[in-house]
Amino acid sequence: MARDQQGGGVDEKHSKVAGLDDKTVEALGELSKALETIHRVRGHLYSAHQLVGGADLTLDRVVRLLRESGHEEVADRVEYELLGRNVLPGRWTFQIMEEFDDGYYAAFQEIERDAREKLAGGRRHIFEAEMKERRRTHGMPGHEATP
Repeated sequence: MARDQQGGGVDEKHSKVAGLDDKTVEALGELSKALETIHRVRGHLYSAHQLVGGADLTLDRVVRLLRESGHEEVADRVEYELLGRNVLPGRWTFQIMEEFDDGYYAAFQEIERDAREKLAGGRRHIFEAEMKERRRTHGMPGHEATP
């Protein structure tokens, strides 16, 4: 890649290995983008896990307040039908997280890593590094190629 006055260009750890074609770089970029989306999904699932857990703990107060205000029947229903209930058959959210982490998430990460190893010598973000090089303004402060 071309160098600018600050000695820029794509650094070696983000540059193409010999024989790596543009379509493969694009495919690896898309695979990386998909994995980034799955990382976000995982974060949302953990948020749901924490929110559901917090809501369930709040039900203790709900039951107590209902009992104190004389609404035993409603309190019983909240306590026995809702408090501690599975969110999916047989599962609390921690079990969903474990299954997601150990199954789909782990497989996605391994397959993405394996593709990079086999096709690009393990290098990451080649597509993005090339895009950065095309889009930055050479010689302009804040547009340096590398730190």
